[in-house]
Amino acid sequence: MGLVSPSKNEAEHARSAVAGALRCQRHRGPDESGTWQGDEIVFGFNRLSIIDIENSHQPLHWGPPEAPGRYTILFNGEIYNYLELRAELTAQYGTRFATDGDTETIVAAYHHMGPSAVARLRGMFAFLIWDSQRRVVFGARDPFGIKPLYYAVGPHGVAFSSEKKSVLELAGTIGIEPKVDRKALQHYMILQYVPEPESLHDEVRRVESGTSFTVSPGGEPVSQRYFPAEFRPRTVNNDVEANALYDEITAALRDSVAKHMRADVTVGSFLSGGIDSTVIAALAKEHNPDLITFTTGFQRSGFSEVDVAAESAAAIGVKHVVRTVTAQEMMDSLPLITWYLDDPVADPALVPLWFIAREARRHVKVVLSGEGADELFGGYTIYREPLSLAPFDKVPTTLRKAMGRVSTKIPHGVRGKDLLRRGALTLEERYYGNARIFLDDLLRQVLRSYDPSVSHADATAGPYRQSQDWDPVTRMQHVDLFTWLRGDILVKADKVTMANSLELRVPFLDPEVFRIASQIPSELKITKETTKYALRRAIRDIVPRHVLERRKLGFPVPIRHWLKDEMHDWAVDTVNQSQTDQYIDKGAVLRLIEEHRSGVQDHSRRIWALLVFMIWHGIFVEGRIKPVVPEPHYPVKL
Repeated sequence: MGLVSPSKNEAEHARSAVAGALRCQRHRGPDESGTWQGDEIVFGFNRLSIIDIENSHQPLHWGPPEAPGRYTILFNGEIYNYLELRAELTAQYGTRFATDGDTETIVAAYHHMGPSAVARLRGMFAFLIWDSQRRVVFGARDPFGIKPLYYAVGPHGVAFSSEKKSVLELAGTIGIEPKVDRKALQHYMILQYVPEPESLHDEVRRVESGTSFTVSPGGEPVSQRYFPAEFRPRTVNNDVEANALYDEITAALRDSVAKHMRADVTVGSFLSGGIDSTVIAALAKEHNPDLITFTTGFQRSGFSEVDVAAESAAAIGVKHVVRTVTAQEMMDSLPLITWYLDDPVADPALVPLWFIAREARRHVKVVLSGEGADELFGGYTIYREPLSLAPFDKVPTTLRKAMGRVSTKIPHGVRGKDLLRRGALTLEERYYGNARIFLDDLLRQVLRSYDPSVSHADATAGPYRQSQDWDPVTRMQHVDLFTWLRGDILVKADKVTMANSLELRVPFLDPEVFRIASQIPSELKITKETTKYALRRAIRDIVPRHVLERRKLGFPVPIRHWLKDEMHDWAVDTVNQSQTDQYIDKGAVLRLIEEHRSGVQDHSRRIWALLVFMIWHGIFVEGRIKPVVPEPHYPVKL
């Protein structure tokens, strides 16, 4: 956490506020905590000790021999190629290091290479570096947005933090009064998450993934993008060239997992029934024969990967831990999880992830996981849509629009309605990531102040503009990198694991893995039979065959059934008690719940999105819901 004040006097008054705001994110670093004040700077840090445990304390001070202590750094995350960078800096510049950690490597690289150093970092990170000589803060966030960084600008300073709740604690100190952002709320209802750089508070924003920035005392952050995430598919003419590509994928994954295993504490791995987590676990076992894997599931047929994950664990020879989650646990835990999230995310999968993270923390301090494979290698079933809609490409535009108008007359639930509707739209109009919660007609009924100018296009315009010359599948992947991945997948992965003081690492989201994945032609990503074709070929000798041939499932949650039965009364009570009438038509929400219960239409994901927002509002706006936040305490010696 950092606060850049306009003057030394204001910084002195802000130090106690920063120390107070650190307390509400103690879960992110229960091992150490402290603050430091420079002239116009206050830094605070909670440390989760993973590498160089006895040293690398933060805030960390560093400088060259002629200016010792020139820089002070705050760093959240891990740099997996820090050993290679240290060796390079020593050989090229004669750099001397006082610690054995990665934090010092970042600031030394910045001193010698300037802002371009950030592109050399392989890892997950959000950091701030105060240069006392130039009197400027330089900061950056990792290429994919694995680690969060919120900020707010006020007349009395700029506040940064890994947790929005800490920025809200500092709102009065910097002179702002955040309120619910209605535009961000509408985006949430469309997408089931709040897209970057927005947050659900109008004065608080997020540093975007893949960007760096500078800010001086009395000024505002000025950012630039250092990672454009460009896909450049290569031409593959024959089987020899295809096999060479598969070998490159395998080599990149092996190298990434090897570097992600670097830690001075025990590293485990999440394991579902899919190929992504299975290949990560299998490669991790090559470095740790005693690897422990973790999975979660439900006591309902068709909504659990427990059996398949256990079969995979046995096949690769690892110890396996299972945590089963009930509907009652989902309801009881949701307010606390929402508090940890900072902004609502209407992905039910985050709840079982919360429970398996709690279980994993009893055994390990770090886990590997398979996030990012679908976006990089073409794993979502929706990526096959361009194949099914190809016949529409031959239809004249005027006729396609007429077909779209016809689709609006077809009753909901009639087979073919959505295919006709989507076939009439361009890719930019129809695809805005994996989340399609509310369409416009239903959103008008639910929101009190529906704004037709606010749409999914706000979040996807940039990615589509950059990718206009690419094929449809690659464009969809690119959109997901900037929307679904960083807005949903990585938010829930970071928030619910760090809520349990557990560090989650994602080897697929490595710049070198992306460099190879970005070269895969679309015909080797998506076929009529399967998704992630090239990845499957690359890992076929690493993962068990039953995993390779299995359809994607993930961590499915049976809310469709539970909202009809076990969760029905809870859902109704949540709506009735909510004080969100200025934003939501609660009568319309109750009608959705009853329509869902009677089987008229499956509204489960829409209902869940509304319930999560109402719980969020009850916590962060009304103050009516007060989750009991446990003190981080882990008696097991790790």
